[in-house]
Amino acid sequence: MADTFEYKRFSDENNYIKLCAEVMAVRARGDKPMACIRTYGCQQNVADSEKIKGMLSGMGFGFTEEAEDADFILFNTCAVREHAEDRVFGNVGALKNIKRRHPSVTIGLCGCMMEQKHVTERLYKSFPFVNLVFGTHSLHHFPELFYNTITYGGRVYETGVDDKTVVEGIPTRRDGEFKGWLPIMYGCNNFCTYCIVPYTRGRERSRKFEDVINEARQMIESGYKEITLLGQNVNSYGKNLEEKHTFAELLSKIDKIDGDYILRFMTSHPKDCSKELIDVIASSRHISTHLHLPFQSGSDRVLKAMNRSYNREKYLDIINYAKEKIPNVSLTSDVIVGFPGETYEEFLETVSLVKEVEFTSLFTFIYSPREGTPAAKMDDPFTAEEKSKWFSELLKVQEEIAAKRCASMVGQTVRVLVEGAASKEGVLTSRTSGNIIVDFEGDDSLIGKFVNVEVTQARNWILKGKLAD
Repeated sequence: MADTFEYKRFSDENNYIKLCAEVMAVRARGDKPMACIRTYGCQQNVADSEKIKGMLSGMGFGFTEEAEDADFILFNTCAVREHAEDRVFGNVGALKNIKRRHPSVTIGLCGCMMEQKHVTERLYKSFPFVNLVFGTHSLHHFPELFYNTITYGGRVYETGVDDKTVVEGIPTRRDGEFKGWLPIMYGCNNFCTYCIVPYTRGRERSRKFEDVINEARQMIESGYKEITLLGQNVNSYGKNLEEKHTFAELLSKIDKIDGDYILRFMTSHPKDCSKELIDVIASSRHISTHLHLPFQSGSDRVLKAMNRSYNREKYLDIINYAKEKIPNVSLTSDVIVGFPGETYEEFLETVSLVKEVEFTSLFTFIYSPREGTPAAKMDDPFTAEEKSKWFSELLKVQEEIAAKRCASMVGQTVRVLVEGAASKEGVLTSRTSGNIIVDFEGDDSLIGKFVNVEVTQARNWILKGKLAD
């Protein structure tokens, strides 16, 4: 039986949007109120910030990259890495002088960090100039929270996990004109021992099948050329819906919508990655040939300690099936080096898996303890210096693999989506279906379009080419 979820519409908050618009029209320092939104962390945070910008747009806000020019400054935070948390506190501290110069400025923080008690306690004690704090589950309450902040004074804090509600209809102001994020679910049920996400974003809850389909169709009809479906574990989509649907079904349904676009998704968990999903990708018209499937460690013992719910054999089974069914499949992954208790011999099992699979690229991290997770309490006998040496060893292996793979593409003609201007004048940067970057000389009028490019040169991570005839 499916979990019980409440699917609500956003309409209750529209009145607060209007009230905020009236207040800010008077309170703004310039012709219109300006907001500076800084987003840390994953693509889900980016998607959340786009919703906040949608609500702010309804309040009459414009947007600026300069905190000094803003009437409202908001940091959307990430709790996955300790470095990101430290950076947020440092940047928040720097806002104190802005608040001193412009007392009417409202300063807020939201996102995953705000769902951690030790963080909010530190904010309340050490950063009294921060006016508004809210967590990931209060996103749809933002207009009411903001109204209370700008009218009643004092500090407004709202945190706490509400993982039984999915709110639809929140206005969205997307940052990209032809590339867009599309959340299909929220939360996570996996409880990997190193990960804080289930504690900050709550349990898995899927959006209704037709709501996702309709939003995808609207994006395609609006001219979006690349749509990325988002979830902490997209492969478990639909498990909690009353009307059962799999992620493979969702992909297949969207793929049938007419249009010229590419469909991507992230992130996949190996324990739920099915052969049905691989078959759908192999037979599709629009789905990317890039599969990001984090394996984290090549050691079965470490995987068990991580609570990853699969082993090396199962991971390689789905990888080999993908290689068999999807020509030129591009495989990428996440790897954690130096998980508590991992030995050098176990690390070498990770290296051997990397050599066997030959990934296009890897996102590699040295283990970072997160307060509140089981791994943070595990014995960790190896030093940071030892882990850094292992990390460098892994990077060297992957660089050799990437260079070899990129070199094999020289002479091929590939279809790419042109994303923008590169750092060198007159050069454009683009991306293949397999998520490989290709730079080539071209006119800015090509940005946002699909073109064919002949690969002429390979580097470790980036290809160079020329427009094909």
